[in-house]
This record gives sequence, structure tokens and C-alpha cells, in this order.
Amino acid sequence: PGADPRIYEEIADMSQLQPTIEEYLGEYNADSKQPMPLVMFMDAIQHVARITRVLRQPKGNILLLGVGGSGRQSLTRLATFMCDYKIFGIEITKGFGMNEWRESLKEVLLYAGIKAQPVVFLFSDTQIVFEAMLEDINNVLNTGDVPNIYAVEDTETIMTTCKQDCVRRRIQPTKLNIFAQYVAR
Repeated sequence: PGADPRIYEEIADMSQLQPTIEEYLGEYNADSKQPMPLVMFMDAIQHVARITRVLRQPKGNILLLGVGGSGRQSLTRLATFMCDYKIFGIEITKGFGMNEWRESLKEVLLYAGIKAQPVVFLFSDTQIVFEAMLEDINNVLNTGDVPNIYAVEDTETIMTTCKQDCVRRRIQPTKLNIFAQYVAR
């Protein structure tokens, strides 16, 4: 806690782990509009450490399973805060359709690709309204992108922003190479 940038490092003494996680939780609650009054027992602490470790991996993603109310989302929010990543989620409202889903997903992908910032997309099984949503998530996990999601202006922004990555890496700046740099971000 307090380090900038936040560094993930091994804690050999388990007695140091609980105060460290609780300090992060205190910082999260102080900064958040929706504080989480969590009791950090050893199983929860170990889960936060695992989630954090996976999120820190390049293109890290994680599927959390468990009974409802077991703390998966809360622990993920805390781990995301500990990593200093931005968290995105969708809110299913009346009239929520595939267009709204695609716009939300596009917003997350553009944030990660254009700004080159790590992001966590928190998505629950209760939010699956259309089967096509699972296909889109599968595409993101497998390729880092969803086909035909970008408008012309989005594609132009991607090409303008990521062309510099090709030049920096001495790769020919073709449309395909520029888009590959976007996905790699």
C-alpha cells in the first residue's frame, strides 16, 4: 500500500498478509462511493492474492465459480483496486439489448486498446441476456477483439493511435499490423 506504481511482491510471512490486504481494503473504502464492509479471513485473503496474481499476468483473465453471495465480485473489485486497474461492468436495465451490449463492450476494448491501460471487465452469469453475449466474450478471450464491433471513426482512431507502435517496432504499418498492435495493447 502507498507504493506508486503498486508492486506485486511475495509476502513470505503470512502474518503480514492480512494487515496489508486490510490496508488496501481501507484505502478502497475511503476512495469508493460504495464501500465494502468485508471481513478479511484467511480464505478471502488467499483468493484476493490469487485474483491479483492472475490479473497482473499479460492478458490475464479469470473465471470465478462459487455460490451466490460468496464474495467473488467484491474480492475482484478489491484485487482490481490493488492492481490500480480500471474496472468496467454493465448494468442490465429494462430495454437492454444487443446494441447496448456491443456499445459497452466496445467502450472497454477501446479504453484498453487506445489508452493502453489495463482494465478489468467484471461480468456475471446473471447478466447474460442473449446467447450472443457469450460468443462475444469468447471472441475477446480468444482473439482480444469482437468482429464488426467498430464504426468507421473508431477504426480511424485505432489506425491513428496504433500506427506509432508499428513504427516504433519497425513493423510495416499496414492495416493488419496496426490492428494487431491495437489488440496487443
